[in-house]
Amino acid sequence: MRHDPILLESARQGDLAAVERLLTACRPDLRRIAQSQCASSVDPDDAVQESLLLIYRRLGTLRTIASFPAWAFSIVRHECHRLLRAMRGQVALPDPDHAIFVYVEHFDLRSDLAAAIQSLPEKYREAIILRDFEEYSISEIAGQLLLTREAVKSRIHRGRQMVQEYLRD
Repeated sequence: MRHDPILLESARQGDLAAVERLLTACRPDLRRIAQSQCASSVDPDDAVQESLLLIYRRLGTLRTIASFPAWAFSIVRHECHRLLRAMRGQVALPDPDHAIFVYVEHFDLRSDLAAAIQSLPEKYREAIILRDFEEYSISEIAGQLLLTREAVKSRIHRGRQMVQEYLRD
C-alpha cells in the first residue's frame, strides 16, 4: 500500500479534505486486503467500510507516518475477524488498543485471551482486569469494588480458572 506522506500528515493533523483524499486513495488497497483476509461468509465491502470509519476516527493517534500501511492492514484484518465472530454469535473483542492486548505479542493468542476474558461474567472480568492488567493490589481492588480481600482473591482465582478452561477448549 503506497501513500503520500504529505497527504497522510495533513490528514493526521485534521485536514478533512486530506482525510477524504486519503481514504479514497487507500480504499482499493483495503478492499484487496479484505478480500484476502475475510472468510468467505464475510462481505469484504462491510469490512472495508468499517475499517475506513476506524481509520478516520483514529488517524490522529497514528504515531509515525511510515507505519500507516501496517496499521491499516491490522485494522482491516481485525474487522474481518470481528465480522466473522458477529456472524457466528461469538463474544466481541475489545478495541485493539485495550489493555488486554498490550502484554501479549502473538495476535492469535491475544485474540483468544481477550475473548476468554470478555466471556467471563462481569464480576470476574472486573477483578481479573484490575489485578492482571491494571496491576492493582488486592487491597486496592477490595476498596474499589467494596469487597473483602478474601472475596477479591476468590474472584481472581475463579476468573483465572474460567480463562484456562476457555483456552483449553
